[in-house]
Amino acid sequence: MGQSNQLAHRMASKRINLVDASGNPVVGKEVQLKQTNHKFLFGSGIFNAIEVANKNVPPDRLAFLEEKLDKFLDIFNFATLPFYWGVFPGYWGGFEPERGKPRTQELKAAAQWLKDRNVTVKGHPLVWHTATAPWLLDMSNEEILKAQFARIEREVTDFKGLIDMWDVINEVVIMPIYDKYDNGITRIAKDLGRVGIVKEVFAKTRESNPGSTLLLNDFNTSINYEILLDGCLNAGIQIDAIGIQSHQHQGYWGREKLEEVLDRFSQFGLPIHFTENTLLSGHLMPPEIVDLNDYKVTDWPSTPEHEERQAKEVEEMYTILFNHPLVEAISSWEFSDDGAWINAPSGFIRKGNSLKPSYEVLQKLIKGDWYTNTTCETDENGMVSFEGFLGDYELICGDKKVSFTLDIDAETVRMVI
Repeated sequence: MGQSNQLAHRMASKRINLVDASGNPVVGKEVQLKQTNHKFLFGSGIFNAIEVANKNVPPDRLAFLEEKLDKFLDIFNFATLPFYWGVFPGYWGGFEPERGKPRTQELKAAAQWLKDRNVTVKGHPLVWHTATAPWLLDMSNEEILKAQFARIEREVTDFKGLIDMWDVINEVVIMPIYDKYDNGITRIAKDLGRVGIVKEVFAKTRESNPGSTLLLNDFNTSINYEILLDGCLNAGIQIDAIGIQSHQHQGYWGREKLEEVLDRFSQFGLPIHFTENTLLSGHLMPPEIVDLNDYKVTDWPSTPEHEERQAKEVEEMYTILFNHPLVEAISSWEFSDDGAWINAPSGFIRKGNSLKPSYEVLQKLIKGDWYTNTTCETDENGMVSFEGFLGDYELICGDKKVSFTLDIDAETVRMVI
């Protein structure tokens, strides 16, 4: 396939023995091997799936959102859905805006809609000091922790089988010292300490769904996050993947910083997920802004010049990450500029659903350069051999079609057609 050795870890070879119903080898037949999904997770936040799945918007808006999600499904196989306990101002109305009335059915419909379309779904987040439940402030710290446990058990149990991957706890590095406003989660983080709160909530999540993939997620890529991870692992906490946020509203990290971050977080030997990636196709946020939420603009246009810059940055960043053996997932925070966080032009498609160059770059990489679609012919023993990218496939021979998964297991597979 002419792929460089840098991608050897993304590929495998497979021998397939084709036989007919009587067990005789199928000789000299043309076979198509078509990849249908990546093992690697390429995705974004796609909160509009809630509206599409529940059809709770006017018909013209629904048609617009369905068009948007069709474009999402054309390249992505991974989606993040929102489980903010409280309200995230200007962005999301919250999973439980009124105490005791979670939006479980709405989110279940969205998760099912995505799963039916072969999309892996992650819930974000179970624990966070921002956008958390305001009624926790009326409780003692012991009661807050108990309420948080109940919240974890409810969501993780209710969504088992639909969502088996969670950002368990978000932005712990800053959590105990967060002072922008009072909140219940910071209160218990001060009591328990960073490692303590991670241990408690990971244990509860694991208990609620033992087979789930659990992430610790943070925007802080300094040594403080490394210290936290080291402390958690030394405390016996099973972290399935390290979540790294990469909101680059103030400029692309660049190859040097990206590779430096990867080197430092690779020391733990854990899978790495880039959970919240942002690259802009408009002007950059001023560097003096500390909290990105503090940057308020009513108009933040996507422009041709900046769209070309975004496309180049997307191509380089995704290529570096896909080449790295520990990276398992890249999720952009926004798919579209329509409704984007802080009004930033951070999507792959514009507000009117037209494609940016960055979308076309990703489509070429994900469904072209990094995708396998090949034709071969069975030999005298009914055998075909091929090398391809890890993931799901269809084998087509005449009018027969067989689905299979290509993984690192190199055993010969016998298929009856």
